[in-house]
Amino acid sequence: MTEIAVVGAGLMGHALALVFAIGGHKVRLTDNNPATLERAPGLMATALATLTEAGEVDASKDRQWLSTAVRCVPDLGETVKGATVVVEAVVERPDIKRAVYGQLETLMDPDAILASNTSNLDIFPLVPPGLEKRTVIAHWYTPPYLCDLVDLCPGPHTDPAAVATVRDIVAAMGKVPVVFKQMVQGYVANRLQAAMQLEVYRMLDEGLVTPKDIDDSVLHGLALRIPILGIMAKADFTGLLLMQQGLKNRSYTPPEPRDRSESLDALIEAGRTGVMAGKGYFDWGDASPEDLFRERDRKLLALKQALRAIGPMEPK
Repeated sequence: MTEIAVVGAGLMGHALALVFAIGGHKVRLTDNNPATLERAPGLMATALATLTEAGEVDASKDRQWLSTAVRCVPDLGETVKGATVVVEAVVERPDIKRAVYGQLETLMDPDAILASNTSNLDIFPLVPPGLEKRTVIAHWYTPPYLCDLVDLCPGPHTDPAAVATVRDIVAAMGKVPVVFKQMVQGYVANRLQAAMQLEVYRMLDEGLVTPKDIDDSVLHGLALRIPILGIMAKADFTGLLLMQQGLKNRSYTPPEPRDRSESLDALIEAGRTGVMAGKGYFDWGDASPEDLFRERDRKLLALKQALRAIGPMEPK
């Protein structure tokens, strides 16, 4: 059992606290917003109940167990004191991360590892000298109690032993760490998602398709093959000669990277910011966010269990 501190109790932070608790670790969770920290136990309990109902977690791990496995602590210093790994899951803003790292440099134990959950930022230039050797990016995917992929990136001064420690902790919890030799901006999955999003925004902004057209194309086309074949094995099954010819016969030009989307901006301006607001690209009706997340998790669990039984195509 390892002492884990999670800094930031928002969308990812509270879920990561739950993952480490289920993995057998003792967890302390903090946030500088009291309302966010207060809401975290209920969100964790809801996710935990879904996992136990599906048989993914032993039924003995109930709300009472959770209250002792994860302690919500308002004070940052108390949260990180004695922790072997400090998980940073604060907002994706360089100024905020830099400020948090500055505090952690003086508060963390001398041998503690800082593991940042950053999705898009190269955080290593923001890390103070006292933390450089023991800072690792450990990027999870939402919801982390269902998605097993964890990207691990060292910084230019990171001690390889720090990466190995985090890798071993992650793997021991049944997760799948992908260890990069250096910082890979966007990792693999996020880079692929980013390329898809560029196409999505362009098609929506140009009025070529609807959000439902996009989701139907993914759900009934791409999604069926990817869980079994991935991307590269799918290419082998298609045939590399055909893949090569496809590059030569490209029928359109991919969109240039942009930093905004007119259709996305319009939705946000109208208050349609996603499930938490009840509306985004789609209208989610009167269902509460908790109910919608619970339904999503149940469906993902059923798919995960089915795929576990099926298994992927494995190269020899």
